[in-house]
Amino acid sequence: MLDRAHATATPSTADGPRSGVSRRSLLGGGAAAAGATVAGLVLAEPAVAAPTETQDLLKQLPPVGQIPKRARIVDYEIAELIVLLRAKRLTSVELTEAYLDRIDTLNGPFEVYGDNGGYNAFVRIDRAGALAQAREADKLLRRPGKAGALCGIPFGIKDSVAVKGLEAKNGTHAYSGNMSHRDATVVARLREQGAVIIGHTVASAFSGSIAGTFAGNAWNPRFVPGGSSQGSGVATSARLAAATIGEETGGSIIMPAAANGASAIKPSLGLVSTAGVMPLSPGYDVLGPIARSVRDASLVLAAVLGPDPAPDPLTLAAPQPFPALPIKARSGQRPLAGTTIGIPQTDWMTRGGTGTPPAETYDADHRAAFERFKAELVALGATVKEFPGLDVTVAENDPYFRTSDRLPLPNGTVVSPASAVLSPNRYEIRYWQAVEAFATAHPANAAALTRQFGNLAQAAANAGAIPASVRDEGERRRRTLQANYQRALDEAGVDFMLVLPIGGQIGPRFGGTQLPNYRTFFQLPNALTWPMVTFPIGYDSTEGLPVNAAFWGPRFSEPALVQAALDYQDRHPEHHRAAPVDPVFPPAQARRSAPAEETVPPELSNDPLVAEEAWS
Repeated sequence: MLDRAHATATPSTADGPRSGVSRRSLLGGGAAAAGATVAGLVLAEPAVAAPTETQDLLKQLPPVGQIPKRARIVDYEIAELIVLLRAKRLTSVELTEAYLDRIDTLNGPFEVYGDNGGYNAFVRIDRAGALAQAREADKLLRRPGKAGALCGIPFGIKDSVAVKGLEAKNGTHAYSGNMSHRDATVVARLREQGAVIIGHTVASAFSGSIAGTFAGNAWNPRFVPGGSSQGSGVATSARLAAATIGEETGGSIIMPAAANGASAIKPSLGLVSTAGVMPLSPGYDVLGPIARSVRDASLVLAAVLGPDPAPDPLTLAAPQPFPALPIKARSGQRPLAGTTIGIPQTDWMTRGGTGTPPAETYDADHRAAFERFKAELVALGATVKEFPGLDVTVAENDPYFRTSDRLPLPNGTVVSPASAVLSPNRYEIRYWQAVEAFATAHPANAAALTRQFGNLAQAAANAGAIPASVRDEGERRRRTLQANYQRALDEAGVDFMLVLPIGGQIGPRFGGTQLPNYRTFFQLPNALTWPMVTFPIGYDSTEGLPVNAAFWGPRFSEPALVQAALDYQDRHPEHHRAAPVDPVFPPAQARRSAPAEETVPPELSNDPLVAEEAWS
């Protein structure tokens, strides 16, 4: 299994309320010791159950009598399923079979990187394994105090994340044969809880596109699903899984969640281990939950976060213990009183270009939803105001992320500050060497991998030639960018920010403009290492496609972002509880022929170095 271990850490800060659920209370255990391996990397041992702490968590969830009856069991949120499973109102086998039945009906054939005639949210499943896990979960649930909070809940996992016994292909048959012999840390931690792993959700080819075309949008399969975690966004909203795990380098969790109206958390760099994940850009890449409610996403994030020092030393950067993640809305009519939410006016959108405030570029439906949402936040007590933010097109503001500056190398060539950081990171984890070794072991795949990566040996040599002094200068510039953006918030008195990830109706999967209007610097939160939480606030009037907002702020401010989103969804549940009408897919012979690999314009690339070339 191609794997990664991050090596570059940046300073950390903590913020936010300390009420809710921590990884310790959710797992019911203390510090974990070294244990099983993924491609030679050490994972955490399973935590020991602590019944008292699990019961404390359950007290924060609604009692069974207060859970409204849903039309289908697949419509219940995870927080509700936790209660219903323990109350023996349903079993994990029943729940898992319900999702598998929907996959049989709506997903279409597996192992298709293209249009498979269905949703194509899951690229492969482990039916027998999932049902066996569900049966074991039901046994645990019959033993008071033995079941983890997520016991019996079915999950989908992005195609780039190791699931023991399954191939992980990262959106392309070029990685056929990439068998996972161990679970990634995130998957292992879900299994510790007794969660049911259904299988892999489809990803953009090489995790390369924020638009995506392999899957069909949950609300209308003719439209793009967002990428690169496209299947994870679709599966959650289309009720093919209770929740999913996505991976992001730049936009890969936020874009598919926004395109499909899901609630998702892109965590801070270092909060969640990336051991056992096929890398794209170490130092940017993160894993996070995509769910139907922010409460559900918070439950999942609490289960998977925490230190995993041997394979991913960046997890040592997060505060320990990490401030508890909220799972319950605050009481009162004005729970957001004292919170100042800023709308950065230099968070440029692609439609207006540099110099046009973002809201001026939104189409009519997105603008109406945005204005209503702001008013609803104010009604909940928040101060919502426009502020400049940090214009990263101004050279002195951003010496790292988008700058024309180049750093000289000993051989007379030059490198961008971002390349000075990311290329050595890739070299340090033997990124190109691992791909080359895989190509050698799988000669039938070599040509496709060479087309994607070029001369692997030369790329590794170039990265290895970047001296530590140049890498350090790149890191210094990255920290300067972080400090400059934090200063912009501090000077405006802003706690965190509000943006729309997508500012206009998304486009068709085939033909036309896939993303007519989106945040130009969608990779900026990853360059900053900052978290983002996205959730639906409405739907457009023509196709019924979702409109999502996003909160984002300083590194490790997840508790504050999640709490504000929880408070909103508690008072306005109509958006995240809406369900798409099941589509009727055309017969296989009418299926549109689609390329086996997505064509990704550089400006839609997740890879920050590819996007950097487009900006230049």
